[in-house]
Amino acid sequence: MFNLMIIVFVLGYAAIALEHPLKVNKSASALFLAVSLWVLLVIGGESILVNPEHLREYLTHDGHGSFPDWISHHVLIQHLGEISEILFFLLGAMTIVELVDSHEGFRIITDRIKTTRKVKLLWITSIITFFLSAVLDNLTTSIVMVALLRKLISDKKERWFFAGMVIVAANSGGAFSPIGDVTTIMLWIGGHVTTGNIIVKTFIPSALSMVVPLALLSLTLKGTVHRPVHAKKESGIEPTTPAERNIVFFLGVGSLVFVPVFKTLTHLPPYIGILLGLSVLWIVTEIMHKSKNDEHKPRITVAGVLRRVDTPSVLFFLGILLAVASLQTAGHLELLAQSLDRHVGNLYVINGIIGLLSSIVDNVPLVAGAMGMYGDVYVTDHYFWEMLAYCAGTGGSILIIGSAAGVAVMGMEKIDFIWYLKKISLWALIGYLAGAIAYWALNVLVFHS
Repeated sequence: MFNLMIIVFVLGYAAIALEHPLKVNKSASALFLAVSLWVLLVIGGESILVNPEHLREYLTHDGHGSFPDWISHHVLIQHLGEISEILFFLLGAMTIVELVDSHEGFRIITDRIKTTRKVKLLWITSIITFFLSAVLDNLTTSIVMVALLRKLISDKKERWFFAGMVIVAANSGGAFSPIGDVTTIMLWIGGHVTTGNIIVKTFIPSALSMVVPLALLSLTLKGTVHRPVHAKKESGIEPTTPAERNIVFFLGVGSLVFVPVFKTLTHLPPYIGILLGLSVLWIVTEIMHKSKNDEHKPRITVAGVLRRVDTPSVLFFLGILLAVASLQTAGHLELLAQSLDRHVGNLYVINGIIGLLSSIVDNVPLVAGAMGMYGDVYVTDHYFWEMLAYCAGTGGSILIIGSAAGVAVMGMEKIDFIWYLKKISLWALIGYLAGAIAYWALNVLVFHS
């Protein structure tokens, strides 16, 4: 069963990648994959586990007395809780961004971006994404930037290309900030990296992972983009005033920016902060629009926006994360980490491989596995942790389902896996390798670690 789980995962992954040729929605494939892997795990029983100590401890203290009980009452609920944090965060952030967009709040930014030249626009949007993701996080930033791109580019395939580079820039920006990516947050909270050190040591490699692809693309990318033509309202009356537009924009963006502050002050998880922001925005807009025409309310209220949320994308996220969680529970990822340590040895190369693997398997369990293996071996701010933050953060850009930002953009824009593989993956890989080499060179020649 242990090997069969790997085979099923590969087949399910292929079904997701080949969504368009197979004519099967990726969300359906991901959910079926997740359920299949957990069923195989239960059928395989205790003998399938690489490390069954946790099971024995559970059975001793809780007395449920069976492997299926351990799965359903302990492991699955634990994983589902962790995944739900991401899903509720995603749901809250997408709703806030959609609400700001429905009030045309992003015009405050898009009206100031005058250029239509592809090269210049690509640099502007990528740089904004890079720094914004360090302040917010790469998931929230990618959602915001896709909403902006819809106001700047009308052609779907051209917007896909820019959205692909948004994924690269968002993951690059998130890698050097302690609050920019889930994995850097894990390392930061776990005491493996400190704020000042992670920024100083990984900023240049992270910037290069974005700048190198942009510089190469600038040599070949030509032409201009066409902006969408906004149709006038049938009634001739705008549903929101400029003052309301500004209030919703600044309150919405402020809610997103406040999330890391809220987490620092309360130590509550980020999804609680995003739900707080959503609830405040909901109350304000309900009061603001209470006397509006019923014809306009569904478009400019949270209740109306929630009906337009892309539920299949949320279910896809659930499926792919549950599938990876099953591999983590069985011990596939732990075995992989041990194999890398035994056969590779060199920490720079190990981190490089982990980064490449994070484009296939979610980077959270990979980093969690590394923290479990090396937590007592390497001290705080050891170069292993710093490079792990860079590689796990930026390596996910190589494939569109390798990062939370990629999955979110894929769902919002309906980007095809194969299209991303052909058009973006090579540039993301070049940037990833450039940053990894830069980190090694800086660490050896400048920081002497």
